[in-house]
Amino acid sequence: MPVLVHMTLLHLHLLSDSTGETLEMIANAALAQFDDAEVIRHFWPMVRSMQHLDRIVEDLAANPGLVLYTLVNNETRVRLEERCRALGLPHVAPLDSVTVALEDRLGEQAKGRPGRQHQMDEAYFARVDAIQFTIAHDDGVGWENWEEADIVLAGVSRSSKTPTSIYLANRGYKVANIPLVMESPPPPSLFSLRHPMVVGLTTAPRRLVEIRRNRLLSLNERTETAYVDEERVEQEVAFARRIFSDNGWPVIDVSRRSIEETAAAIMKLHGQRQEQPAVEGPKAI
Repeated sequence: MPVLVHMTLLHLHLLSDSTGETLEMIANAALAQFDDAEVIRHFWPMVRSMQHLDRIVEDLAANPGLVLYTLVNNETRVRLEERCRALGLPHVAPLDSVTVALEDRLGEQAKGRPGRQHQMDEAYFARVDAIQFTIAHDDGVGWENWEEADIVLAGVSRSSKTPTSIYLANRGYKVANIPLVMESPPPPSLFSLRHPMVVGLTTAPRRLVEIRRNRLLSLNERTETAYVDEERVEQEVAFARRIFSDNGWPVIDVSRRSIEETAAAIMKLHGQRQEQPAVEGPKAI
């Protein structure tokens, strides 16, 4: 078993021949496993020439640490690996094992094109369209066009509808969301939608009170209002749950879920609905 050497500070170098978005996500996911990591990131996107790489190597030498890279050009990649070995720096290509496994299973060699996953194809423009639609249909706006949505999220105030909508939009889903308010019933069209999947978001009342109270504090507003009264909030949550149940909508409890986890559950439900359009009764998750 290797001996772990504790480091107070890590220089993390991220090199990519494209935007570096994929590499950043990998690094973020891995770093999330370390509570006390103090990391200085050196981000190097669009590395596509030897001259650019040589300038980066100077920084590697001045700030030794861990090097993560996604370089598909073999010449540039070999040069980086040689320089890292000469400097005694650990270097990892995190996509290599996945690519090799895919080549093995698919019987096809990967295309070595920088930024291939970011090509402006139909999927890219569909995602842009989804983001624009979602922003234009936030918080109950544009209910006349909800039939064009893929997903409609419903829930009381501060039940993470907007951030979840934006996350889903970035995955290519057109999303609208509507706050459920006891004094102001939603438009009747919400209950007659055919194309979109309507999902109810709910949360524990006490947790909701905390979130709302923090929101008011951040806005320097009074915190002694019905908006954060626990009994009142319980009534709101019960009101929303009745609507979900009456309409047979799937329900997701976001109390202990991150936005990513909530979105993943919604995408799974949407995929199941595409396979089996008929959904019977409410489904709590």
